[in-house]
Amino acid sequence: MRKIFATAVAAIVLGLTTTCAADKPNILFISVDDLNDWVGCLGGHPQAKTPNIDQLADSGMLFTNAHCAAPACNPSRSAIMTGISPHKSGLYDNRQKMRELMPDAELMPKYFSRHGYWSAGSGKILHYFIDAASWDQYYPPKETEDPFPRTMYPKNRPVNLPVGGPWQYNETDWAALDATDEEFGGDWLVSKWIGEHLGKQHDKPFFLACGIYRPHEPWFVPQKYFDLFPLDEIQLPPGYKADDLDDLPAAGKSRGPNRYFPHIREHGQWKNGIQGYLASIAFADAMVGRVINALDNGPNRDNTMVVLWSDHGWHLGEKQHWQKYTAWRVCTRVPLIVRVPPGVPGLPMGAQPGTHCDQPVNLLSLFPTLTQLAGLPDKSTNDGPSLLPLLRQPDSDWPHVSITHLNKPGNYGLSDDRWRYIEYDTGENELYDIENDPYEWTNLAINPEHADTIAALRSRAPKDYAKYVAASVETLPELMWHAAADSAAPASNPDGDPFDLVFTNKHGQPVKVYWMDREGNPKPYGTLEAGWRKPYKTRPGAVWMITNADEKPLGHFVVGDRTAHAIVPAK
Repeated sequence: MRKIFATAVAAIVLGLTTTCAADKPNILFISVDDLNDWVGCLGGHPQAKTPNIDQLADSGMLFTNAHCAAPACNPSRSAIMTGISPHKSGLYDNRQKMRELMPDAELMPKYFSRHGYWSAGSGKILHYFIDAASWDQYYPPKETEDPFPRTMYPKNRPVNLPVGGPWQYNETDWAALDATDEEFGGDWLVSKWIGEHLGKQHDKPFFLACGIYRPHEPWFVPQKYFDLFPLDEIQLPPGYKADDLDDLPAAGKSRGPNRYFPHIREHGQWKNGIQGYLASIAFADAMVGRVINALDNGPNRDNTMVVLWSDHGWHLGEKQHWQKYTAWRVCTRVPLIVRVPPGVPGLPMGAQPGTHCDQPVNLLSLFPTLTQLAGLPDKSTNDGPSLLPLLRQPDSDWPHVSITHLNKPGNYGLSDDRWRYIEYDTGENELYDIENDPYEWTNLAINPEHADTIAALRSRAPKDYAKYVAASVETLPELMWHAAADSAAPASNPDGDPFDLVFTNKHGQPVKVYWMDREGNPKPYGTLEAGWRKPYKTRPGAVWMITNADEKPLGHFVVGDRTAHAIVPAK
């Protein structure tokens, strides 16, 4: 009798567990890297071709005033996946390490796993690592901590944009490839793996993250995507204005112009670069289409929420800038689409297809939004407000602003429903009326009549900021050692902004450190005792020679484009 009763209770419990699991919606979480508003539904560039993303927007809610938490991959993605704002975590730029600053932070996939989900992913979701412990399964295998499947690249690089100096990111290049999507691999393989899992029945609800790498540089994609954009028809960015820097404060002017844009123009590659970006967007859109088609033609269509986002935008000449890292709207505004089917615990009626929401929102809100939609407990460390009220009613009251943090504490861009306010840690600022000036061409902060508006916006920014903490030396890339027996130390060719180069002496004896000047003459920088570690300020292209105590050359280092670790090897 007891056995029959126990069996009956177990069956009831199992039935309840199965029912609860079945009631939880699946989540398809799609990231598209470095995508600004050059998608059809946002109208950022008239030639952009994104039919699949546009169709997804038509089936869900498009947020037209969505912004990233930071205009760089690492802090943006870390904020999304932990739910913690950069000004609280202290993770502000790409050089820092997420797990050094947030060793115990629970990432979104782990949180959902802990609440009964199967969490899996493929491609770039975090900044060039997987964080294996946070996932149940990954492709490529999570143990590798390498999120990228095989990808075809040209054998001889650069292809179209010559390297202008040690300051240049070596992936800044573009070219059409004689290859099919399958031969190219990369995002095609990511979409294949994700699509296969979308086509299966699962024992548990799933959190499935799909990281599409394009249009991240380099802009190498198959020829057919370049063919969509004939070079002689390429239009320049609508937001470009030649004298756009004239009314900026000094801090803004220093953020704007960088070496990339004049270098690209000098080599006649501006329209070629735009073509490469548009082609890479079209390729990314095709991969999104493969994933959405797999979902819509499979068994999980009616119980799967879809979220599509990009980690930050991208400049292609606006404000005389190329790349990211700025607080202007072209860099902070991102596509954000949320599709919610009926029957979801947090939104039983689902989200109305084809709706637009113009309220200022931030990607920090994705974590709390998804937990509420899934009917899971709120996570106390989430800093962003849930988007649930807006998914119910896109024009409902929204008492929040959206803040994007730059790479230093106290530097940020802030959006409300009309204004854009930018403040630098120098105290300088910018103000734009987005309603009448969507490209931020006229800085109104210099006009006294807007003082009250500035004060009101500034009052909504954080008052306290976590300190910037650099990555530990152990996590820095190791700089190549050139032994004196192999080559003599060449002259320096410094070109770019200064940063730290950390020297460690493992030689076993004291060594002397010299900087080679532009003429190839050594300039002494002191002695580095055995076992010592010391940072030196340097610049890209600098050459540092190391000698023994008797000034006999041992070898040298050639500095690249970022902070690194220069280890003087043992004898």
